[in-house]
Amino acid sequence: METIAETVVVGIGATALMDVWAVVLKRSIAFPPPNWALVGRWFAHLPRGKVFHDDIAAADPITNERAIGWAAHYAIGVLYAFILLAFTGPDWLASPTFLPAWVLGLVTVGAGWFLLQPGMGAGWMASKRPNAHKIRMLNLVAHTVFALGLYGTAALLA
Repeated sequence: METIAETVVVGIGATALMDVWAVVLKRSIAFPPPNWALVGRWFAHLPRGKVFHDDIAAADPITNERAIGWAAHYAIGVLYAFILLAFTGPDWLASPTFLPAWVLGLVTVGAGWFLLQPGMGAGWMASKRPNAHKIRMLNLVAHTVFALGLYGTAALLA
């Protein structure tokens, strides 16, 4: 039970660090943070059988979509922490190392590039956005920050 609670905390800590990073980007280079309402809209349309949208902003709005987006964001962060432990074993929590967290962080970029971004209408790897290369680079950095959060939160708990 302790391992489950610690894994949840690690996932929340890593996701929170990623959110802090988004604030830093907004304040330093005016890069807009994720719109969790539109992410929530996308998630809410999934049970209706709609995965890919031409433009998620044009899809029917959903009640509480912002809350749905934030909840999904943190739930996925926790899920990724459990996936990390599935590969490393629970001993990783007692003696965390950065490399497994970073590998997972880089692998998880694929979910955004090949599911979320095309699902919301941005194209594969944000290819329909005018600043696609910048978005891709910032995705890699954000998921590295997430990995630092996995490692750092686990290290604090250890």
